[in-house]
Amino acid sequence: MSSPRSPGRLLAPESGWTTVADVVVVGSGVAGLTAALHAATAVERATGDVTAGSVLLVTKVLVDDGSTRWAQGGVAAALTPDDSPEQHLRDTVAAGAGLCHPAAVRVLCTEGPARLRELVSLGAAFDREPSGELSRTREGGHSRDRVVHAGGDATGVEVQRALVAAVRAHPAIRLVEHALVLDLLRTAGGAAAGVTLHVLGAGTQDGVGAAHARAVVLATGGMGQVYASTTNPAVSTGDGVALALRAGAEIADLEFVQFHPTVLYLGAGSTGQQPLVSEAMRGEGAFLVDAAGERVITAADHPLADLAPRDVVAKAIHRRMLDRGTEHVFLDARHLGETVLMQRFPTIVGRCREAGIDPVTELVPVAPAAHYASGGIRTDLAGRTSVPGLYACGEVACTGVHGANRLASNSLLEGLVFSARVGTDLERSLPPLGEPAAPTGDSVLLDPSVRADLAQAMTRGAGVLRSKSSLATTADELDELATRTSDAPCPAAWEATDLHAVATALVSAAIRREETRGAHWREDHPDESDSWLGHLVTTLDGTTFEPLELQ
Repeated sequence: MSSPRSPGRLLAPESGWTTVADVVVVGSGVAGLTAALHAATAVERATGDVTAGSVLLVTKVLVDDGSTRWAQGGVAAALTPDDSPEQHLRDTVAAGAGLCHPAAVRVLCTEGPARLRELVSLGAAFDREPSGELSRTREGGHSRDRVVHAGGDATGVEVQRALVAAVRAHPAIRLVEHALVLDLLRTAGGAAAGVTLHVLGAGTQDGVGAAHARAVVLATGGMGQVYASTTNPAVSTGDGVALALRAGAEIADLEFVQFHPTVLYLGAGSTGQQPLVSEAMRGEGAFLVDAAGERVITAADHPLADLAPRDVVAKAIHRRMLDRGTEHVFLDARHLGETVLMQRFPTIVGRCREAGIDPVTELVPVAPAAHYASGGIRTDLAGRTSVPGLYACGEVACTGVHGANRLASNSLLEGLVFSARVGTDLERSLPPLGEPAAPTGDSVLLDPSVRADLAQAMTRGAGVLRSKSSLATTADELDELATRTSDAPCPAAWEATDLHAVATALVSAAIRREETRGAHWREDHPDESDSWLGHLVTTLDGTTFEPLELQ
């Protein structure tokens, strides 16, 4: 397999327009929106000026088209006397299979409640009990009921609505939609100086241009489209990770891709974004069975049974599917009754009924699908990457919170907490505006047709179950796909090229990690190994292993 070394930039036309801001935020999910709000406050405090457009928020399609609005379960936070940040920390570390960064987890769990209350103060309407207290449920890996939710199972929609309203109302934030980020602009000294991007359609600019800035915050979300079946929307093509790689940033833990255990099975030929069936249903008492009615996971397999961490449940489902020769198992929620199901899970019930399945009276066919990248652009506790002036937050980042496997409903919380920390660091040390240097290195562009073939190759060889042989085959296929170049720049080609860069780095790390840990399952190395207690870090120079004791 070729090295993860990536060209210096995407093949694109020269910039036809330029704009300037203090901070550019790329992405409009929970992390990007929160980062924009805190960046605006930071710029005002650092400069003493509220300037319209001092924060430029660019988003790939529409402001609410990212992954956040698809989040069903909720936001995890220790809010009650019978819970504590310390208990939340223990649950998070247990799910992370030995690779969580303890300091990052402590930040998440101790600062999380305040950030959640801040979201409520912005107008987010979470479900409440008759007493007025926030309603809470339990999800996989949690030892307490600490997951707050909105609209039953429409938490992401409400979180997105509240944050978008706040961003639109802020005089210092300028929003540009239909903007695909291409590459990082850097000074001669290597610091971030802005981004190049392509804006079309309803955007305020047209074509390829440059946004110069004192700092850049990447909040581009995940990379689920690297697989044929995923819960991620079509826009989740790994653009932020690919950009960071080309810019020389460190990428960590990319092999740990979480496959959500329960995604609605729509048939063998179904690809692209698949409907999620939240594990909050299992938190309310639903359970997994096979076609014979036998439980898929019990307390004998894991003390939390159906509410075990996601990697445990996904592996149990996959093993049962292999044993039975089937393509799915079932979720049984019939005993919950129509009242509970419609009150708590109206979105899921509606989507199932659209597919011809009624959870009130029928078993729901489910199977694992790519869901969340636990790894990403490596950051410190302030969201800083290894490139000066470049920050990352949300799913695109690797803060160390998730380790080898993310705890349920920690993702929205991470977006809230670490985006705020980016703002705090910007207020403390907003860089000067640097002059972008001329780009260096070769440019690359792959043909858009690469995307579908890449997703199939990754699903076959680098999906839930991996081996040296399957990963080697996938690596060879990626090398072949790299030869299918194009000289016609367009969004589809840029996305395909970004997906290929991310897939190449992911497979490189997955080949190196010769053990099974968290979301990384090697059938040829079925056990955890203390010799692999550490992180695989990928840069343009390749992938290296950093043992925990050296960090």
